[in-house]
Amino acid sequence: MDNKKASNVMLLDMRDVTLLADYYILCDGSSRRQINAIADELIEELKKAGTQPARMEGTPESGWMLIDFGSVVVHIFSPEKRDYYQLEELWQAAPIVVRML
Repeated sequence: MDNKKASNVMLLDMRDVTLLADYYILCDGSSRRQINAIADELIEELKKAGTQPARMEGTPESGWMLIDFGSVVVHIFSPEKRDYYQLEELWQAAPIVVRML
C-alpha cells in the first residue's frame, strides 16, 4: 500500500470487538484511480504470498472499497467517505496497533 501512497493508514485489533475478522486496516486514497491502484497492489502482493480475497465490495467510484481476506479486512476510502462514515468512532473500542499518517 505504501508504493501506491495510501495515506492515513490505521490497523485496528478487532479480536475483542467482533467475530468477523481479527484485524481491520483502514486507509485513504486521494482519487478513484489511487483507490483502485491501492486495491490492485494489495491483492497482487497477497496473491504472491498465497492469499486470495474471500470477497470484495464497493468500487473506486463509490469512494469505498472493502477487501475481505478472512482474518484481515481492508477498507480503502476516499477522504470524504472516511470522514462521512467515521468507522474509527464506530470501532473506538478496538486498540490501534499501527497508525501512519
